[in-house]
Amino acid sequence: MQPRTSAPAIDFAQLRHDLGIVVDFSREVERQAESVVDRFAADRADRTDLELVTIDPPGSKDLDQALRVVAEPDGGFLVHYAIADVAALVEPDSPIDVESRRRGQTLYFPDGSVPLHPRALSEGLGSLLPDQTRPAVLWTVHVAADGEARSVDVTRASVRSRARLDYAGVMGDLAADRLHPAIAGLPDFGRTRLTWALRRGAVQLDLPDQEIVPHTPGRAWTLRLAPRTPADQWNAQVSLLTGMCAGTAQAEAGVGLLRTLPPAAQESVDDLRRIAQHLQIPWPDDASPGQFLATLRPEAPTTLALMSAGARLMRGSGYLVLDAETADLPVDQRAHAGVGGLYAHVTAPLRRLADRYATEVTLAVTAGREVPDWVAEVLPTLPKIMRGTDSEASTAERKSLALTEAVVLSDQIGARFDAVVLRDRDGRRPAEVLIEEPAIVAACRDAPGAGTRCTVEVMTADPTIPDVMFRAVSGRGGTS
Repeated sequence: MQPRTSAPAIDFAQLRHDLGIVVDFSREVERQAESVVDRFAADRADRTDLELVTIDPPGSKDLDQALRVVAEPDGGFLVHYAIADVAALVEPDSPIDVESRRRGQTLYFPDGSVPLHPRALSEGLGSLLPDQTRPAVLWTVHVAADGEARSVDVTRASVRSRARLDYAGVMGDLAADRLHPAIAGLPDFGRTRLTWALRRGAVQLDLPDQEIVPHTPGRAWTLRLAPRTPADQWNAQVSLLTGMCAGTAQAEAGVGLLRTLPPAAQESVDDLRRIAQHLQIPWPDDASPGQFLATLRPEAPTTLALMSAGARLMRGSGYLVLDAETADLPVDQRAHAGVGGLYAHVTAPLRRLADRYATEVTLAVTAGREVPDWVAEVLPTLPKIMRGTDSEASTAERKSLALTEAVVLSDQIGARFDAVVLRDRDGRRPAEVLIEEPAIVAACRDAPGAGTRCTVEVMTADPTIPDVMFRAVSGRGGTS
Protein backbone atom coordinates (compact mmCIF):
# COMPACT_ATOMS: atom_id res chain seq x y z
CA MET A 1 0.00 0.00 0.00
CA GLN A 2 1.34 3.39 -0.95
CA PRO A 3 1.79 5.83 1.94
CA ARG A 4 -0.20 9.03 1.95
CA THR A 5 2.13 11.84 0.98
CA SER A 6 1.64 15.25 2.51
CA ALA A 7 2.55 18.47 0.75
CA PRO A 8 3.04 21.25 3.31
CA ALA A 9 3.59 24.90 2.64
CA ILE A 10 6.95 25.92 1.16
CA ASP A 11 8.27 29.47 1.14
CA PHE A 12 9.86 29.94 -2.28
CA ALA A 13 10.17 33.66 -1.55
CA GLN A 14 12.68 32.75 1.15
CA LEU A 15 14.55 30.57 -1.35
CA ARG A 16 14.76 33.51 -3.77
CA HIS A 17 16.07 35.67 -0.93
CA ASP A 18 18.65 33.05 0.04
CA LEU A 19 19.83 32.89 -3.59
CA GLY A 20 20.21 36.67 -3.72
CA ILE A 21 17.70 37.07 -6.57
CA VAL A 22 16.32 40.58 -7.03
CA VAL A 23 12.65 40.25 -7.90
CA ASP A 24 11.35 43.79 -8.27
CA PHE A 25 12.22 46.36 -10.92
CA SER A 26 12.86 49.99 -10.11
CA ARG A 27 9.95 52.36 -10.60
CA GLU A 28 11.87 54.01 -13.44
CA VAL A 29 12.17 50.70 -15.31
CA GLU A 30 8.52 49.85 -14.66
CA ARG A 31 7.38 53.25 -15.96
CA GLN A 32 9.44 52.90 -19.09
CA ALA A 33 8.04 49.41 -19.78
CA GLU A 34 4.50 50.73 -19.57
CA SER A 35 5.11 53.22 -22.39
CA VAL A 36 7.44 51.45 -24.86
CA VAL A 37 6.94 52.23 -28.54
CA ASP A 38 8.09 50.49 -31.72
CA ARG A 39 11.41 52.05 -32.72
CA PHE A 40 11.22 50.44 -36.17
CA ALA A 41 7.56 51.04 -37.01
CA ALA A 42 8.42 52.86 -40.24
CA ASP A 43 10.42 49.90 -41.56
CA ARG A 44 7.91 47.21 -40.70
CA ALA A 45 5.90 45.14 -43.20
CA ASP A 46 2.24 44.56 -42.44
CA ARG A 47 1.76 40.78 -42.19
CA THR A 48 -1.35 40.74 -40.09
CA ASP A 49 -2.85 38.73 -42.94
CA LEU A 50 -0.89 35.66 -41.83
CA GLU A 51 -2.89 33.17 -39.79
CA LEU A 52 -0.53 32.54 -36.88
CA VAL A 53 -1.04 30.81 -33.52
CA THR A 54 1.03 30.38 -30.37
CA ILE A 55 1.66 27.06 -28.59
CA ASP A 56 2.77 27.37 -24.97
CA PRO A 57 2.09 25.83 -21.54
CA PRO A 58 -1.35 26.74 -20.14
CA GLY A 59 -1.42 30.13 -18.48
CA SER A 60 1.69 31.47 -20.22
CA LYS A 61 1.58 35.19 -20.96
CA ASP A 62 5.16 35.88 -22.13
CA LEU A 63 4.55 34.60 -25.65
CA ASP A 64 7.71 34.86 -27.75
CA GLN A 65 6.69 32.83 -30.82
CA ALA A 66 3.73 32.50 -33.18
CA LEU A 67 3.80 30.03 -36.04
CA ARG A 68 2.20 28.83 -39.22
CA VAL A 69 3.25 25.54 -40.85
CA VAL A 70 1.56 24.31 -44.02
CA ALA A 71 2.38 21.54 -46.46
CA GLU A 72 3.45 22.47 -49.98
CA PRO A 73 2.55 20.57 -53.19
CA ASP A 74 6.11 19.23 -53.62
CA GLY A 75 5.99 17.47 -50.24
CA GLY A 76 7.90 20.21 -48.44
CA PHE A 77 6.68 22.79 -45.96
CA LEU A 78 6.24 26.55 -45.73
CA VAL A 79 7.07 27.79 -42.24
CA HIS A 80 6.24 31.25 -40.93
CA TYR A 81 7.66 31.94 -37.49
CA ALA A 82 7.06 35.29 -35.83
CA ILE A 83 9.31 36.17 -32.88
CA ALA A 84 8.56 39.03 -30.48
CA ASP A 85 10.65 42.02 -31.56
CA VAL A 86 12.09 43.02 -28.20
CA ALA A 87 14.87 45.15 -29.71
CA ALA A 88 12.19 47.37 -31.24
CA LEU A 89 10.80 48.10 -27.77
CA VAL A 90 14.01 48.43 -25.74
CA GLU A 91 16.16 51.48 -26.43
CA PRO A 92 19.90 50.66 -26.17
CA ASP A 93 21.40 51.77 -22.84
CA SER A 94 17.96 52.65 -21.48
CA PRO A 95 17.06 51.62 -17.90
CA ILE A 96 15.22 48.52 -19.22
CA ASP A 97 18.23 47.55 -21.31
CA VAL A 98 20.70 47.97 -18.46
CA GLU A 99 18.52 45.96 -16.09
CA SER A 100 17.96 43.17 -18.61
CA ARG A 101 21.71 42.84 -19.10
CA ARG A 102 22.06 42.47 -15.35
CA ARG A 103 19.37 39.76 -15.17
CA GLY A 104 20.18 37.77 -18.32
CA GLN A 105 17.06 35.60 -18.42
CA THR A 106 13.73 34.87 -16.79
CA LEU A 107 14.04 32.62 -13.74
CA TYR A 108 11.23 30.18 -12.96
CA PHE A 109 9.99 29.07 -9.54
CA PRO A 110 6.93 26.97 -8.66
CA ASP A 111 5.04 30.03 -7.41
CA GLY A 112 5.90 32.27 -10.35
CA SER A 113 8.71 33.73 -12.41
CA VAL A 114 11.28 36.45 -11.96
CA PRO A 115 11.09 38.00 -15.44
CA LEU A 116 13.87 39.34 -17.61
CA HIS A 117 11.74 42.38 -18.49
CA PRO A 118 8.92 44.07 -16.57
CA ARG A 119 5.63 42.26 -17.09
CA ALA A 120 4.12 45.30 -18.79
CA LEU A 121 6.53 44.47 -21.64
CA SER A 122 7.06 40.70 -21.41
CA GLU A 123 3.41 39.81 -20.76
CA GLY A 124 1.82 42.85 -22.35
CA LEU A 125 3.08 45.18 -25.07
CA GLY A 126 5.79 42.81 -26.33
CA SER A 127 3.94 39.51 -25.98
CA LEU A 128 2.32 37.89 -29.04
CA LEU A 129 -1.05 37.66 -27.33
CA PRO A 130 -4.04 36.60 -29.46
CA ASP A 131 -5.98 39.27 -31.35
CA GLN A 132 -3.30 41.92 -30.71
CA THR A 133 -1.15 43.51 -33.42
CA ARG A 134 2.46 43.23 -32.33
CA PRO A 135 5.94 44.03 -33.69
CA ALA A 136 7.77 40.85 -34.65
CA VAL A 137 10.75 39.49 -36.52
CA LEU A 138 9.18 37.23 -39.13
CA TRP A 139 11.04 34.19 -40.43
CA THR A 140 9.83 32.60 -43.67
CA VAL A 141 11.50 29.27 -44.38
CA HIS A 142 10.83 26.82 -47.21
CA VAL A 143 11.70 23.29 -46.09
CA ALA A 144 12.15 20.50 -48.63
CA ALA A 145 10.47 17.11 -48.33
CA ASP A 146 13.72 15.66 -46.96
CA GLY A 147 13.77 18.23 -44.13
CA GLU A 148 16.47 20.51 -45.54
CA ALA A 149 15.90 24.28 -45.32
CA ARG A 150 15.94 25.55 -48.92
CA SER A 151 15.33 29.30 -48.58
CA VAL A 152 15.20 31.71 -45.66
CA ASP A 153 13.86 35.24 -45.35
CA VAL A 154 14.01 37.38 -42.20
CA THR A 155 12.28 40.72 -41.85
CA ARG A 156 10.57 43.01 -39.40
CA ALA A 157 6.79 42.78 -39.59
CA SER A 158 3.56 43.50 -37.76
CA VAL A 159 1.67 40.30 -36.95
CA ARG A 160 -1.54 39.28 -35.25
CA SER A 161 -1.89 35.89 -33.55
CA ARG A 162 -5.26 34.20 -34.01
CA ALA A 163 -5.23 31.82 -31.02
CA ARG A 164 -3.29 30.81 -27.91
CA LEU A 165 -2.95 27.02 -27.92
CA ASP A 166 -1.30 24.58 -25.51
CA TYR A 167 0.35 21.22 -26.14
CA ALA A 168 -2.36 18.99 -24.71
CA GLY A 169 -5.00 20.94 -26.61
CA VAL A 170 -3.10 20.52 -29.88
CA MET A 171 -2.93 16.76 -29.32
CA GLY A 172 -6.65 16.67 -28.53
CA ASP A 173 -7.46 18.68 -31.65
CA LEU A 174 -5.31 16.37 -33.76
CA ALA A 175 -7.10 13.29 -32.39
CA ALA A 176 -10.48 14.90 -33.11
CA ASP A 177 -9.39 15.94 -36.63
CA ARG A 178 -9.87 19.64 -35.90
CA LEU A 179 -6.29 20.88 -35.89
CA HIS A 180 -6.07 24.65 -36.36
CA PRO A 181 -5.42 25.47 -40.06
CA ALA A 182 -2.31 27.48 -39.10
CA ILE A 183 -0.58 24.29 -37.93
CA ALA A 184 -2.10 21.76 -40.32
CA GLY A 185 1.38 20.82 -41.49
CA LEU A 186 3.05 20.81 -38.06
CA PRO A 187 2.88 17.06 -37.27
CA ASP A 188 4.40 15.99 -40.60
CA PHE A 189 6.91 18.83 -40.47
CA GLY A 190 7.99 17.89 -36.95
CA ARG A 191 8.48 14.23 -37.84
CA THR A 192 10.37 15.14 -41.02
CA ARG A 193 12.74 17.52 -39.27
CA LEU A 194 13.38 15.11 -36.43
CA THR A 195 14.35 12.39 -38.90
CA TRP A 196 16.58 14.90 -40.71
CA ALA A 197 18.24 15.91 -37.44
CA LEU A 198 18.87 12.34 -36.30
CA ARG A 199 20.66 11.62 -39.58
CA ARG A 200 23.01 14.48 -38.68
CA GLY A 201 23.79 13.06 -35.25
CA ALA A 202 21.37 15.15 -33.19
CA VAL A 203 20.20 13.85 -29.82
CA GLN A 204 16.54 14.15 -28.81
CA LEU A 205 16.00 13.65 -25.07
CA ASP A 206 12.39 13.07 -24.03
CA LEU A 207 12.67 12.69 -20.27
CA PRO A 208 9.49 13.82 -18.52
CA ASP A 209 9.82 16.94 -16.41
CA GLN A 210 9.42 16.94 -12.65
CA GLU A 211 6.74 19.55 -12.07
CA ILE A 212 6.13 21.18 -8.71
CA VAL A 213 2.37 21.76 -8.56
CA PRO A 214 -0.16 22.93 -5.96
CA HIS A 215 -1.38 19.97 -3.90
CA THR A 216 -4.26 21.76 -2.15
CA PRO A 217 -5.59 25.32 -2.19
CA GLY A 218 -3.10 27.64 -0.58
CA ARG A 219 0.66 27.15 -0.35
CA ALA A 220 0.85 23.35 -0.37
CA TRP A 221 2.88 21.58 -3.03
CA THR A 222 3.62 18.17 -4.48
CA LEU A 223 5.49 16.80 -7.50
CA ARG A 224 4.31 14.98 -10.59
CA LEU A 225 5.78 13.78 -13.86
CA ALA A 226 4.90 15.82 -16.93
CA PRO A 227 5.61 13.72 -20.03
CA ARG A 228 6.45 15.60 -23.18
CA THR A 229 3.83 15.31 -25.90
CA PRO A 230 4.56 14.90 -29.61
CA ALA A 231 3.29 18.47 -29.98
CA ASP A 232 6.16 19.63 -27.72
CA GLN A 233 8.61 17.91 -30.04
CA TRP A 234 7.04 19.27 -33.24
CA ASN A 235 6.93 22.82 -31.90
CA ALA A 236 10.54 22.51 -30.76
CA GLN A 237 11.55 21.53 -34.29
CA VAL A 238 10.27 24.88 -35.59
CA SER A 239 12.43 26.69 -33.06
CA LEU A 240 15.44 24.49 -33.85
CA LEU A 241 15.00 25.08 -37.58
CA THR A 242 15.00 28.84 -37.00
CA GLY A 243 18.01 28.71 -34.69
CA MET A 244 19.98 26.64 -37.19
CA CYS A 245 19.15 29.06 -40.01
CA ALA A 246 20.32 31.93 -37.81
CA GLY A 247 23.50 30.10 -36.84
CA THR A 248 24.34 29.36 -40.46
CA ALA A 249 23.75 32.96 -41.56
CA GLN A 250 25.96 34.30 -38.77
CA ALA A 251 28.74 31.77 -39.42
CA GLU A 252 28.77 32.61 -43.13
CA ALA A 253 29.10 36.31 -42.26
CA GLY A 254 31.73 35.67 -39.58
CA VAL A 255 29.90 37.68 -36.94
CA GLY A 256 27.35 36.78 -34.32
CA LEU A 257 26.66 34.75 -31.21
CA LEU A 258 26.43 30.95 -31.51
CA ARG A 259 25.10 28.46 -28.99
CA THR A 260 27.61 25.61 -28.91
CA LEU A 261 27.90 22.07 -27.59
CA PRO A 262 30.98 19.90 -28.16
CA PRO A 263 30.66 16.33 -29.44
CA ALA A 264 29.82 13.89 -26.66
CA ALA A 265 32.78 12.52 -24.75
CA GLN A 266 33.53 8.94 -25.70
CA GLU A 267 33.23 8.03 -22.03
CA SER A 268 29.59 9.20 -22.03
CA VAL A 269 28.81 7.23 -25.19
CA ASP A 270 30.49 4.14 -23.72
CA ASP A 271 28.47 4.51 -20.50
CA LEU A 272 25.24 4.66 -22.52
CA ARG A 273 26.23 1.55 -24.49
CA ARG A 274 27.14 -0.28 -21.28
CA ILE A 275 23.75 0.48 -19.71
CA ALA A 276 21.97 -0.62 -22.91
CA GLN A 277 23.88 -3.92 -22.82
CA HIS A 278 23.08 -4.37 -19.13
CA LEU A 279 19.39 -3.88 -19.88
CA GLN A 280 19.58 -6.11 -22.97
CA ILE A 281 18.35 -3.29 -25.23
CA PRO A 282 19.80 -3.80 -28.73
CA TRP A 283 21.83 -0.95 -30.22
CA PRO A 284 22.30 -1.34 -33.99
CA ASP A 285 25.92 -1.00 -35.09
CA ASP A 286 25.14 1.83 -37.51
CA ALA A 287 22.94 3.85 -35.13
CA SER A 288 24.18 7.08 -33.56
CA PRO A 289 23.38 7.68 -29.88
CA GLY A 290 20.51 9.97 -30.93
CA GLN A 291 19.09 7.39 -33.34
CA PHE A 292 19.33 4.71 -30.66
CA LEU A 293 17.53 6.84 -28.06
CA ALA A 294 14.79 7.69 -30.57
CA THR A 295 13.89 3.98 -30.90
CA LEU A 296 13.11 3.49 -27.20
CA ARG A 297 9.58 2.87 -25.99
CA PRO A 298 8.41 5.91 -23.99
CA GLU A 299 6.49 3.84 -21.44
CA ALA A 300 9.34 1.47 -20.54
CA PRO A 301 11.15 2.07 -17.22
CA THR A 302 14.39 1.17 -18.99
CA THR A 303 13.84 4.21 -21.22
CA LEU A 304 13.97 6.55 -18.24
CA ALA A 305 17.31 5.06 -17.23
CA LEU A 306 18.73 5.32 -20.76
CA MET A 307 17.46 8.87 -21.30
CA SER A 308 19.02 9.89 -17.99
CA ALA A 309 22.33 8.45 -19.16
CA GLY A 310 21.79 10.15 -22.53
CA ALA A 311 21.63 13.52 -20.79
CA ARG A 312 25.35 13.14 -20.09
CA LEU A 313 25.95 13.41 -23.84
CA MET A 314 24.83 17.05 -23.62
CA ARG A 315 27.51 18.42 -21.31
CA GLY A 316 29.62 21.48 -22.06
CA SER A 317 27.21 23.87 -23.78
CA GLY A 318 28.28 27.48 -24.14
CA TYR A 319 28.15 30.66 -26.22
CA LEU A 320 30.72 31.67 -28.84
CA VAL A 321 31.14 35.20 -30.17
CA LEU A 322 32.06 35.06 -33.85
CA ASP A 323 34.78 37.52 -34.77
CA ALA A 324 38.08 37.61 -36.68
CA GLU A 325 39.66 35.15 -34.24
CA THR A 326 36.84 32.61 -33.90
CA ALA A 327 35.04 32.64 -37.25
CA ASP A 328 37.51 30.15 -38.75
CA LEU A 329 37.47 27.65 -35.89
CA PRO A 330 36.76 24.04 -36.91
CA VAL A 331 33.06 23.33 -37.32
CA ASP A 332 32.89 21.05 -34.29
CA GLN A 333 34.06 23.98 -32.12
CA ARG A 334 31.36 26.27 -33.50
CA ALA A 335 28.49 23.80 -33.83
CA HIS A 336 25.93 22.44 -31.38
CA ALA A 337 26.27 18.65 -31.32
CA GLY A 338 22.83 18.24 -29.78
CA VAL A 339 21.08 19.71 -32.83
CA GLY A 340 23.58 18.49 -35.41
CA GLY A 341 24.86 21.79 -36.78
CA LEU A 342 25.44 25.51 -36.34
CA TYR A 343 22.90 27.07 -34.02
CA ALA A 344 21.98 30.41 -32.44
CA HIS A 345 19.42 31.35 -29.83
CA VAL A 346 16.95 33.73 -31.50
CA THR A 347 13.46 32.50 -30.58
CA ALA A 348 12.91 33.58 -26.95
CA PRO A 349 13.92 37.26 -26.62
CA LEU A 350 11.27 38.04 -24.02
CA ARG A 351 12.87 35.47 -21.70
CA ARG A 352 16.55 35.30 -22.73
CA LEU A 353 18.89 38.23 -23.33
CA ALA A 354 21.15 36.60 -25.95
CA ASP A 355 18.27 36.17 -28.40
CA ARG A 356 17.75 39.91 -28.82
CA TYR A 357 21.33 40.45 -29.97
CA ALA A 358 21.65 37.31 -32.10
CA THR A 359 18.45 38.30 -33.87
CA GLU A 360 19.79 41.76 -34.68
CA VAL A 361 22.96 40.23 -36.11
CA THR A 362 20.90 37.90 -38.29
CA LEU A 363 18.67 40.70 -39.55
CA ALA A 364 21.74 42.74 -40.49
CA VAL A 365 23.79 40.03 -42.22
CA THR A 366 20.87 38.62 -44.21
CA ALA A 367 20.11 42.13 -45.49
CA GLY A 368 23.77 42.86 -46.30
CA ARG A 369 24.02 45.60 -43.69
CA GLU A 370 26.59 46.30 -41.00
CA VAL A 371 25.74 45.00 -37.55
CA PRO A 372 24.49 47.98 -35.47
CA ASP A 373 27.10 49.50 -33.16
CA TRP A 374 24.92 48.96 -30.07
CA VAL A 375 24.87 45.23 -30.87
CA ALA A 376 28.57 44.92 -31.72
CA GLU A 377 29.52 46.64 -28.46
CA VAL A 378 27.54 44.22 -26.29
CA LEU A 379 28.23 40.93 -28.14
CA PRO A 380 31.62 40.26 -26.47
CA THR A 381 30.04 40.56 -23.01
CA LEU A 382 27.20 38.10 -23.61
CA PRO A 383 28.93 34.72 -23.05
CA LYS A 384 29.89 35.72 -19.50
CA ILE A 385 26.43 37.15 -18.79
CA MET A 386 24.69 34.04 -20.12
CA ARG A 387 27.01 31.61 -18.31
CA GLY A 388 26.24 33.37 -15.06
CA THR A 389 22.52 33.50 -15.56
CA ASP A 390 22.36 29.91 -16.85
CA SER A 391 24.05 28.84 -13.63
CA GLU A 392 21.59 30.92 -11.62
CA ALA A 393 18.62 29.38 -13.44
CA SER A 394 19.96 25.87 -12.94
CA THR A 395 20.51 26.51 -9.23
CA ALA A 396 17.00 27.93 -8.84
CA GLU A 397 15.46 24.88 -10.48
CA ARG A 398 17.64 22.38 -8.61
CA LYS A 399 17.08 23.94 -5.20
CA SER A 400 13.33 24.33 -5.78
CA LEU A 401 13.10 20.62 -6.59
CA ALA A 402 15.36 19.55 -3.74
CA LEU A 403 13.48 21.64 -1.19
CA THR A 404 10.10 20.38 -2.37
CA GLU A 405 11.22 16.76 -2.39
CA ALA A 406 12.58 17.02 1.15
CA VAL A 407 9.49 18.79 2.50
CA VAL A 408 7.05 16.41 0.80
CA LEU A 409 8.83 13.37 2.28
CA SER A 410 9.79 14.89 5.63
CA ASP A 411 7.06 13.01 7.50
CA GLN A 412 7.59 9.80 5.50
CA ILE A 413 10.78 8.40 7.05
CA GLY A 414 10.61 4.62 6.71
CA ALA A 415 7.85 4.74 4.10
CA ARG A 416 8.28 2.48 1.08
CA PHE A 417 7.67 3.26 -2.58
CA ASP A 418 7.90 1.47 -5.90
CA ALA A 419 10.83 2.90 -7.87
CA VAL A 420 12.93 2.49 -10.99
CA VAL A 421 16.71 2.93 -10.97
CA LEU A 422 17.75 5.76 -13.31
CA ARG A 423 21.50 5.71 -12.78
CA ASP A 424 24.05 3.30 -11.35
CA ARG A 425 26.48 4.26 -8.61
CA ASP A 426 29.63 5.42 -10.38
CA GLY A 427 32.15 5.78 -7.56
CA ARG A 428 31.71 9.52 -7.27
CA ARG A 429 27.95 9.65 -6.90
CA PRO A 430 25.36 7.28 -5.44
CA ALA A 431 22.79 5.54 -7.58
CA GLU A 432 19.67 7.53 -8.45
CA VAL A 433 16.05 6.35 -8.46
CA LEU A 434 12.67 7.71 -9.50
CA ILE A 435 9.43 7.22 -7.62
CA GLU A 436 6.41 8.24 -9.66
CA GLU A 437 3.92 9.36 -6.97
CA PRO A 438 5.01 11.88 -5.84
CA ALA A 439 7.49 12.28 -8.70
CA ILE A 440 10.84 12.38 -6.91
CA VAL A 441 14.35 11.69 -8.19
CA ALA A 442 16.90 11.12 -5.42
CA ALA A 443 19.98 9.23 -4.35
CA CYS A 444 19.60 5.61 -3.26
CA ARG A 445 21.83 3.21 -1.37
CA ASP A 446 22.06 -0.50 -2.23
CA ALA A 447 20.28 0.07 -5.56
CA PRO A 448 20.25 -2.62 -8.26
CA GLY A 449 21.28 -1.88 -11.84
CA ALA A 450 19.94 0.98 -13.95
CA GLY A 451 16.52 0.18 -15.41
CA THR A 452 15.59 -2.18 -12.57
CA ARG A 453 12.29 -1.87 -10.75
CA CYS A 454 12.65 -2.09 -6.98
CA THR A 455 11.13 -1.06 -3.67
CA VAL A 456 12.84 1.76 -1.80
CA GLU A 457 12.56 3.12 1.70
CA VAL A 458 12.94 6.75 2.75
CA MET A 459 16.08 7.05 4.89
CA THR A 460 16.52 10.83 4.97
CA ALA A 461 14.29 13.79 4.07
CA ASP A 462 15.78 16.94 5.55
CA PRO A 463 14.41 20.30 4.32
CA THR A 464 17.16 22.24 6.09
CA ILE A 465 19.91 20.95 3.78
CA PRO A 466 17.79 20.05 1.66
CA ASP A 467 18.46 16.34 1.09
CA VAL A 468 16.61 13.10 0.32
CA MET A 469 18.10 9.58 0.47
CA PHE A 470 16.40 6.27 -0.25
CA ARG A 471 17.56 2.72 0.43
CA ALA A 472 16.60 -0.18 -1.81
CA VAL A 473 14.94 -2.97 0.16
CA SER A 474 13.97 -5.34 -2.65
CA GLY A 475 14.39 -5.89 -6.40
CA ARG A 476 18.16 -6.31 -6.48
CA GLY A 477 19.44 -7.94 -9.61
CA GLY A 478 16.28 -8.07 -11.72
CA THR A 479 15.39 -5.97 -14.75
CA SER A 480 12.12 -5.00 -16.35
